[in-house]
Amino acid sequence: MIFAAYVAVHLLKLTGLDGQIIEVNPEQIVSIRVPRDEGTLHSGIRCLIHTTDGKFIAVLETCEVIQKLLEQQ
Repeated sequence: MIFAAYVAVHLLKLTGLDGQIIEVNPEQIVSIRVPRDEGTLHSGIRCLIHTTDGKFIAVLETCEVIQKLLEQQ
């Protein structure tokens, strides 16, 4: 008999630069930060999310909003 364990993962639904919904696993978030105002990134980015696989996700939500969502997990 095979037993399967199902774990409910609550993904954060965030907004990408072109308005698409990006679902992010909160357990894979390493850090969040406000982008620097150096003019090198898109001006609409309000927060950069760094993940365990070394990538980053640029979103329109503020880091404060994301922090609150993480605390609710």
